[in-house]
Amino acid sequence: MTSELPFAVRPATVGDAPSVRDLLNEIDTIEIGRPDTDLHTVETELAHPEVDLAEDSWLAFQDGRLVAYALVWDESGGERIDADHYALPDCGAAGERLLALAEARALAMARGNGASRAVLHLHLNTSPTTDPQMLERRGWRRVRRYQVMTRPLSPQDRSVPEPPVGLSLRDCVDEADRRRAHALLQEAFSEHFDHQPRTYDQWLEDLGAAHIDWSLVWIAALDGEDAAVLLSRNDRQSTGWIRNVGVLKAHRGRGVAGYLLRHAFAAYAAKGRDAIGLGVDTLNETGALRLYEAHGMRTDYAVDTWEVVLPQPAAASQ
Repeated sequence: MTSELPFAVRPATVGDAPSVRDLLNEIDTIEIGRPDTDLHTVETELAHPEVDLAEDSWLAFQDGRLVAYALVWDESGGERIDADHYALPDCGAAGERLLALAEARALAMARGNGASRAVLHLHLNTSPTTDPQMLERRGWRRVRRYQVMTRPLSPQDRSVPEPPVGLSLRDCVDEADRRRAHALLQEAFSEHFDHQPRTYDQWLEDLGAAHIDWSLVWIAALDGEDAAVLLSRNDRQSTGWIRNVGVLKAHRGRGVAGYLLRHAFAAYAAKGRDAIGLGVDTLNETGALRLYEAHGMRTDYAVDTWEVVLPQPAAASQ
């Protein structure tokens, strides 16, 4: 058994984004076999106006090398707090130290919101470099699983499909349509697991809106009534990406989501993309997983949501 090197901890700065990106891509390569993190994604997280990097972020270094990273943020204004946590293998002490700091900050955030506890969520690959046994020892448990699904695209996918009768699409280049897309997504996802209501401006910040091609975000109307939104983004190096497909409850079961998917396949194939991907909650009650599988999407890898409630009951902390 080898002992770990000593480590130093400090807050992140926006200027650390390239180093954090490199760390995350090193972890991606271990977990899924390839780098999958773009620089602007990290920059968006670190520059988010609701994050105070001096209080909400931590970097751990061993012998000058970045080996672990953690970040917490509050979208709920209540007890629900979110976290990112990444640590290289064999850097467990540094990783656990950052997790402990994140937990303490999350509890302080929740109490600052007037809540008596913090319910902290963390998303990790199902075979993570972060030690699951360490998480369980600290009272964390898996509560949800998401699948990242992909589909290859070919020139044959470029043909724009015929829409169902009464269905029309418009993009969101205009500000009014972007606001409408936000409102529709908030309504469509209001009953979904872990949904946190966000204002329009907060939503734009969450997206990193400067990197969104709004011509690739579509609102679907049925018989003139807005029914659904597909929010995609073409700024990832690895694949085209569908961030959200949201259909209002009253319009589900009429083929709207399937048509939006086929339309997105055609649009991205026409742009020369060779693959498209998305993430789906495996327990989604709308049947989204079955829909994506029926359209040729297959699981690339899976991510677990881990949860801890702080402070833990005395019996659980013994």
